[in-house]
Amino acid sequence: MSASTVDPADPVFRLHTGGKLAVASTVPLASREDLSLAYTPGVARVCEAIAADPALVDDYTWVGHTVAVVTDGSAVLGLGNIGPRAAMPVMEGKAALFKQFADVDAVPICLDTQDVDEIVAVVTALAPSFGGINLEDISAPRCFEVERRLDEALPIPIFHDDQHGTAIVVLAALRNAAALLNRKLGDLRVVVSGAGAAGVAVTRMLVAGGVNPGDMVICDSRGILGPDRTGLTGAKAELAATTNAAGRTGDITVALRDADVLIGVSGGQIPEEAVAGMAPGGIVFALANPTPEVHPEVAARHVAVIATGRSDFPNQINNVLAFPGIFRGALDARATRITDAMKVAAADAIAAVVADSLTPDAIVPSALDPRVAPAVAEAVAEAARRDGVARR
Repeated sequence: MSASTVDPADPVFRLHTGGKLAVASTVPLASREDLSLAYTPGVARVCEAIAADPALVDDYTWVGHTVAVVTDGSAVLGLGNIGPRAAMPVMEGKAALFKQFADVDAVPICLDTQDVDEIVAVVTALAPSFGGINLEDISAPRCFEVERRLDEALPIPIFHDDQHGTAIVVLAALRNAAALLNRKLGDLRVVVSGAGAAGVAVTRMLVAGGVNPGDMVICDSRGILGPDRTGLTGAKAELAATTNAAGRTGDITVALRDADVLIGVSGGQIPEEAVAGMAPGGIVFALANPTPEVHPEVAARHVAVIATGRSDFPNQINNVLAFPGIFRGALDARATRITDAMKVAAADAIAAVVADSLTPDAIVPSALDPRVAPAVAEAVAEAARRDGVARR
């Protein structure tokens, strides 16, 4: 977008003028005594205490309630590789959501590098300033290595929201959709269209939540991942080896024959005849934005429950249902990492918020439901303690 396309009268641009964030002091600075306590000489006593016991940084600085939202600008929304400066409005928005829904302070950090080694080195060097790291909009497959290496290197929660946030909300939605249809997760045949960051994480999350991996079929742009596919590496090779027990081969239409569930995280369009081949009473989550893989009106002709990633259709699979509460719970427990059990606990908590009032158009809470983040935070903190990764 060139400067000539910026319309100062556009309410979107008006809202973003000057950015969406600011820094505010939490202590008074109105007198010499205030200054002596907040800064020198009083601050030296706190510094000495933290030097003697580094864990005190969580109590006496912002670290215990602050996360970094880190991107390299390589996979921003549906816009693609637009770079760190153009990514900043999204990172500011993410930080605003953290504060609004879970009272977690967040700082956007947009890195002018897309080299994995450099990203890991910079974030590791910055980590003492934060209680957690939310990785955002980093393209696959680099995002897998960045998260893995940071998780190994740092004693604080590392969470790539594009992977795990989507996956957690998908599991919550599928739990409720299955309950509504009187089905069990372990009995469902599930097709995932897309084998990027979100597709890999959704597959792993559903398996952790009770779906039989042998009954899952994963498709990328070339078709079904299975024994006939050569040259697969990394996460795709793992999926090909652990899913698709029947050894299906072919395209998405073949994959969807008699399937109970379609989860689209690819952005590619899926023809109506493929959806029509699903088993009766099916479930479709078409999560691509802004254009779902299958339009809800088309899917409704063939399946019982439909969700999308958009706010203008029912059942929005929105990451804001997950990440604020997850970090709130992890910070409250002073967790050293985010485990699979913590993610499953988050999904269960999201599902439980609306479990007593399910309808085909309401299988997940609204993104604005104030009950969600506290419920997720409590469940995540409890799971962290059960898993032995909590420090309080």
